[in-house]
Amino acid sequence: MDQFRDFDFQNGEILLIDKPRGWSSFDVVRKLKRGVNAKIGHAGTLDPLATGLMILATGPFTKKISDFQDMVKEYTGSIFLGATTPSYDRETEPEDITEIGSVSEQDIITSAKSLTGVILQVPPAFSAIKIDGKRSYNLARKGKARELKPRELEIIEFEITKIELPLIYFRVVCSKGTYIRSLANDLGKILGVGAYLYDLCRTRIGDFKLENAWQADQLADHLYQIQHLKPSDENI
Repeated sequence: MDQFRDFDFQNGEILLIDKPRGWSSFDVVRKLKRGVNAKIGHAGTLDPLATGLMILATGPFTKKISDFQDMVKEYTGSIFLGATTPSYDRETEPEDITEIGSVSEQDIITSAKSLTGVILQVPPAFSAIKIDGKRSYNLARKGKARELKPRELEIIEFEITKIELPLIYFRVVCSKGTYIRSLANDLGKILGVGAYLYDLCRTRIGDFKLENAWQADQLADHLYQIQHLKPSDENI
């Protein structure tokens, strides 16, 4: 991260942002838009409950957004074993509570490995995919969820990093279009006890890494200070 440097948003900048939990991706854009004072867009939406790396582009660099979206992504997080939720994460209440005493660590590792490679994945009903012009999550929240068509994608790595049941900690490297929530749900199905995504952080997009990202509030404050810097202050 370049601390307190000058930006040229009109001619194009790439901004790496660490999205906080509870913010939507559009919240991040709105937070920075006024300070940027230029065309701005983001590559790759993160759910409000997820944290981690977002790429924002300004000015003519917004034309590169599709290139960023095509890049390989890396995520870390945890999966709760022994229940499901309608949203496949903590947005909705757990249901179908199941005993997990019969599940071994080797079962978990083997099942995760079976979900690597080129696979077909069904996106969660609580997703931004459009059905007849309406967002799938809006239909799902009204009790009108429809099953979405499976999509081909690649799970390059699905590493189980720690097991502290009922939580399973993981690292995933995957192609664009992957829903980690669906991956968690699929793991629960294979193990026969259900599962949902508990925590998620995007750590890498291509060669862009979370460790080099700005905190959204920090960058917004920095841009505000630049905009309100008095002429007399510039000569101090």
